Amino acid sequence: MLKPANASETAMLPQASLPETEPAVRWMSSKGVSVDLRGSGTPVLMMHGIGGNADSCAPLAELLTAHGYRTISWDAPGYGKSTDASIHEDHVDVAAALLNELETGPVHVFGTSWGGVIGTQLAARYPELVSSLVLASSTRGSCLTRESADRMLKRISELGEVGSVAFAARRFRRLVSPVTPITVAEAVRSGMAAVRLPGYSAAARMMARTNNAVMLTALKVPSLVVVGRDDFVTGVEESRFVAKLIPGAAFEILEDAGHAALQEQPGPMAEAMLGFWADRA
Repeated sequence: MLKPANASETAMLPQASLPETEPAVRWMSSKGVSVDLRGSGTPVLMMHGIGGNADSCAPLAELLTAHGYRTISWDAPGYGKSTDASIHEDHVDVAAALLNELETGPVHVFGTSWGGVIGTQLAARYPELVSSLVLASSTRGSCLTRESADRMLKRISELGEVGSVAFAARRFRRLVSPVTPITVAEAVRSGMAAVRLPGYSAAARMMARTNNAVMLTALKVPSLVVVGRDDFVTGVEESRFVAKLIPGAAFEILEDAGHAALQEQPGPMAEAMLGFWADRA
């Protein structure tokens, strides 16, 4: 049983006993948004962070699929295989249109970091589409102070000046725990090195104008907030505060994980999510 608003450890799933999952099926929406579809069953929309793409969600999606869920991992507009033409200033409307086109009905929503900011607004504005919300390594947004908003906007010019490979090389080490294996850290770096300026710029602008604090207090969907113990980007205390703002939210800390917890510890992350859903079944 998860404990509201305090931390507990999670055990690794017995992955050796899980069935092998089928490869993801790539699907493109009519608006040019690409998604990876896996499995069948209750749908889960999975939204990556500002420096990732659908592949960032793959290890976690495979575990959830093995437990009978249908995962829908998007490349946000302007990311991965989604077209730059799909970029829209309102990412929430794009996500809602995607679910309606897929005819999913209500979905569990998982969002990490920026993806969680979108997920929060999706749950608030389109509650009929969201059966539960999981926020991983997330935040209220970057418009908490003028300085934090400006820092986010400065990333756009930095990416334009140095390019995505150098941009990722400068930043990826802060996203992972000191104990994260180099192969996992390299996957995090590789995902960030693949970002494109149009998509990243739209994401950064959204973050810079967003403070979801009031919206979080009004959420009416069951919610879980998860964060890595070694998250030095948004941080444990920000996630703890987010959990306290959401009525009845559960809160979980994952050991040996940083900001990229979904990639560093997909087993414990899946365990936390599956337990949360089971408690509310």
